[in-house]
Amino acid sequence: MHELVKDYYGRQLQSSEDLKTTACCDVSRPPKTFTELLSRIHPDVLARYYGCGLVHPPLLSGCRVLDLGCGAGRDVYALAQLVGPDGLVVGVDMTHEQLAVAERHRRYHAEAFGFDNVRFLNGYIERLDELDLPEAGFDVVVSNCVINLSPDKDAVLGGAFRLLKPGGELYFSDVYADRRVPAAVRDDPILYGECLGGALYWNDFLRVARANGFTDPRLVTDRPLAVTSDAIAARVGAVCFFSATYRLFKLDGLETACEDYGQAVIYRGTIPDHRDSFVLDKHHAMEAGRVFRVCGNTWRILHDTRLHAHFTFIGDFRRHYGLFAGCGGGMPFDTGGGGAASGCC
Repeated sequence: MHELVKDYYGRQLQSSEDLKTTACCDVSRPPKTFTELLSRIHPDVLARYYGCGLVHPPLLSGCRVLDLGCGAGRDVYALAQLVGPDGLVVGVDMTHEQLAVAERHRRYHAEAFGFDNVRFLNGYIERLDELDLPEAGFDVVVSNCVINLSPDKDAVLGGAFRLLKPGGELYFSDVYADRRVPAAVRDDPILYGECLGGALYWNDFLRVARANGFTDPRLVTDRPLAVTSDAIAARVGAVCFFSATYRLFKLDGLETACEDYGQAVIYRGTIPDHRDSFVLDKHHAMEAGRVFRVCGNTWRILHDTRLHAHFTFIGDFRRHYGLFAGCGGGMPFDTGGGGAASGCC
């Protein structure tokens, strides 16, 4: 699979126009601030962009960021502007042709930004321990539609967890399936190269994330993918695919469910470009100045990370009230006095 992907992205694809589906394309409209970042990136780098989302979480100034599967460097050069001269962005990719484009335009970007704060490393994202990367040395790890291409996703997430600082996060976009992808789809070179064949069943992804220390994965955005080619749709069959962005925090002590400790937070409205509200994930949009009830995990995610200074925290962990309402799941015991239910448990 490594050789297949290197050939597809290094030789067969010369630009995003050569893609045969829209899976490895980002169709969302980026915010104005991100458009301004892209305007300073060399056109050759932009032409070789194959991502499916926006991987730029807020509050990156001065951060150390690692981009897994950086390709020709579009996201690296965008993030470089966000972390600024006191930060660092390291891009890792296994495709020599892609990295050559990124390196060729490095001086161009240094002159455009006024500083050079990027590094590019040739290597495999499943074998990050073989690279010159500091353990627990990164504030944020990003990836854009690449992990699905890896034959060992467990190793990728494990490596990211090891390289993150405590309180750091893996913030990445990728392609997921609504069921386990059958072998005929998984082994098809075109479907694999187009980010469909290697897509994880979403529930398997959650299991892999939790097994590697990311106890509470948070879904940020998602959208269904349309397979517009009749020939490819016939090969895909009934499988439905989605592009989704997740954020996974490296925090000890997070619980496997959303537990209620009577806590709340107030967003101060101080995060740049998020004056009126802040969206932590798909289920947590916090309006500035308003008390917002949260479960224990969300309280910890806001309190024990770089987000801390932008919130007022109410409550602690001294008293537990059970499962937090509205976070999925529920008490397994029957409280209504009815008879035994039939069917599978």
